[in-house]
Order: sequence, then structure tokens, then C-alpha cells
Amino acid sequence: MEQTWQSLKGHFLMAMPGLADPNFYQSVICLSEHNPNGAMGVLISRVHPEINGKMIFDELQINTHANARMIPVYIGGPVHRNELFVLHGPPFTWSGSVRVNEELALSNSRDIFEAIAMNQNPESFLISLGCAGWGPGQLESEIQANVWINGPFSKTITFETAVEQRWESAMRTIGIDPAMLSDTAGHA
Repeated sequence: MEQTWQSLKGHFLMAMPGLADPNFYQSVICLSEHNPNGAMGVLISRVHPEINGKMIFDELQINTHANARMIPVYIGGPVHRNELFVLHGPPFTWSGSVRVNEELALSNSRDIFEAIAMNQNPESFLISLGCAGWGPGQLESEIQANVWINGPFSKTITFETAVEQRWESAMRTIGIDPAMLSDTAGHA
């Protein structure tokens, strides 16, 4: 029986405990694109320990508001490490916004960075440096190999849940108790 390909765009990917790559240990990725040519997403579970919003805006030579230093910058993944992305909720009117789902878009145009720098940002957002990417069929193979599990997108987990609790919270939304997971893959 032929299996029909299905896009996971706008869904979460959660790393399974057996994923040894330190870039993805207990990570949650919001997939912003997934089609037969590959997939792309942004980690929402890892804040950069040394970079903040003010540093990004200074590098871009954008004036900032007083609290810009308090804006975290996420490690979005090991691909395009020098590129910035903004995962955000409404409005979706920024010049580079690409809709991910009804509640979410991904942008990387200067106008959204200028707005965030001056505290005129979307209602919810996160800035990431880098992203995660997969070539054709790669993500599907990794899911079959029990590297990732997918689940529904959650605005609450993405923008409101404490960063260190996002992986566990995302797992629980699909009925999985992370304490019960083994780090050994099995096949029936």
C-alpha cells in the first residue's frame, strides 16, 4: 500500500532521548517549512548564553529601546548560524513574513527587527540565530529511525512556557511522560 506524503509544516518536532547530537538534545523545533524538497525549522528550546537583542540590534545598526538587552536570542539550529530569523505571532504584515500556520509566521526582514528594537513588535516573538534544516527525505528517515517525534504546534509552549520546560511540555501535549522514555530505539 502506497503511503501518502504529509507535510509537518507548523508542527513541533521533539528530540527523542536517544538523539546524541548535542545541538538537539531535548530540543523542540517549530517546523516553518516541510515539503518534498526538505524541511526547515527553528529551535525554540535553547537560548544563546552570550547574545541578547541589544547586541543583535547594535550589529545591525538599529536604534533600540531601553530594555532591548532583556530580549533573548535563541540558538535556532546548526544551519545558517549567521542568519537571523523571527518566529512570531500577529501581525503578519512585515515585508518578509512567511506564514507557517494560522497563528505563526517566520520573518527575517529588517522592518521586523527595527520594530522589535523600538518595542513595536508583534504580540509574541522569538529571535533566533540559525535554523535547523533537512534535505529531501532526510527528516522522514529520521522520524522512522525514532530520532524525532512530532506533535501539534502550541503558541503557549513557544512563547510563554519557560525555555527549560518546553521539551517536557511539548511531549506531554501528545500524551508522553518524558520520564518513561528510553534512550534506546526499538523496532517492531
